Amino acid sequence: MSTAPTPQATAPARQDGTPGRPQGAPAPLDTEPGGPRDGGQDGKHARRFGLPVATALVMGNIIGGGIFLLPASVAPYGTISLVAFAVLTLGAIALALVFGRLARRHPRTGGPYVYAREAFGDFAGFLAAWSYWITAWVSNAALAVAAVGYLDVLIPLHGSTPATLAAALTLQWLPALANLAGTRYVGAVQLVATVLKFVPLLLVAVGGLFFFDGDNLGPFLAEGDSAAGALSASAAILLFSYLGVESAAVSAGEVHDARRNVGRATVLGTLGAAAIYLLGTLAVFGTVGHDRLVDSTAPFSDAVNAMFGGSWGGTAIACMALVSMVGALNGWTLLSAQTPYAAARDGLFPQAFARKRRGVPTVGVVVTVVLASLLTVYNYTVGTEGVFKTLVLVTTFTATVPYLLSSAAQIYFLASGRPERVDRGRLVRDTVLAGAAFAFSMWLVAGSGYAAVYQGVLFLFAGVLVYAWMAARRNRAAA
Repeated sequence: MSTAPTPQATAPARQDGTPGRPQGAPAPLDTEPGGPRDGGQDGKHARRFGLPVATALVMGNIIGGGIFLLPASVAPYGTISLVAFAVLTLGAIALALVFGRLARRHPRTGGPYVYAREAFGDFAGFLAAWSYWITAWVSNAALAVAAVGYLDVLIPLHGSTPATLAAALTLQWLPALANLAGTRYVGAVQLVATVLKFVPLLLVAVGGLFFFDGDNLGPFLAEGDSAAGALSASAAILLFSYLGVESAAVSAGEVHDARRNVGRATVLGTLGAAAIYLLGTLAVFGTVGHDRLVDSTAPFSDAVNAMFGGSWGGTAIACMALVSMVGALNGWTLLSAQTPYAAARDGLFPQAFARKRRGVPTVGVVVTVVLASLLTVYNYTVGTEGVFKTLVLVTTFTATVPYLLSSAAQIYFLASGRPERVDRGRLVRDTVLAGAAFAFSMWLVAGSGYAAVYQGVLFLFAGVLVYAWMAARRNRAAA
């Protein structure tokens, strides 16, 4: 099934350059969220997300557990890492604005999959769906393993492999059960989790500025590093922190007034997460001595102890980290099922993924949590050193595939508009944003590293076989 334009007469293009639908052609069945193919409202347990919950979904998925480790991770490169953070933030905001524009054009569940398929056809759509799905369930495994480290502060597990494995699996399955209960509960959990982690993190970030000491910052550039090398290396570590900017777009079918609210939620959520990231990292840099920060395993705990004295910071930060990561697991579990659901409606994933119950694609949730659980078991069996770090970097690469395709799709839509019908000022603005988002996505690929790109390409090639199988089944059914 091709999405290439036909030579039919078309309605006038919109002001943003979007080509009009062929005149006389019926609107696609799944164009409007909530329509028959988009799941609709499925009982009292299904509920559409308003702007606050959609914004919480974006913020909750962007801010996972990484913020609690990032300051120590980038400290060895010097304060130039703050410059890398600022550049990444600008790129993430450009990407958020592009997703907002795309969601106004195609407000359907699936996000990057929908945009890539509409612009470039089935195979590009499948690659976007496949790579995003990989990103989601591998990220869930990573988040669960990281959460266990903070749980150990509250409930000492004494390094027992069976106990830590059981805790990691429990942390994965609890959000999955919330998802299976319906979108009503997903939204409630996400909103509560975002509030509980946003308020204390903001207090630490803002409070740390009152205790800021410039002598703690350390050198701008680590000795022996070039500025370009340090900037790129620190950016590679920070890249994972902005995954999730597309969250509202992926779940557009569950967002009330998606044409209006998806874009607003994406931008507001990204700005909120960026403020927390930048203020929090700056506060830690300014309150913890550089030599100590480089070797810290709990930089926010060290910052709280430096600000207020005592040793209660470790426990408080562990609670915040657990809330943060459970909220991220809750949101990513939903997203991991939404993209396969959208692809399955079009025959690009097995039809089982297209079944919804209480507004949630239940098969996608179950398959995702099972795969993440198996990866977690594998992780604890072979050991975390090296293997899991590579897998986390793989998610950075696989996430950039739908980002690149979405940015390119926006450029395609803009270039396809009839010149006499286009608002040129808006066209220039949107083209610049799409170009910046594309460049940002390419930087993400480069920052992932050779090993991650190599592993990620293998994941993508495995998906080609799945696409071939599904395409053959569609052709047989059409014959």
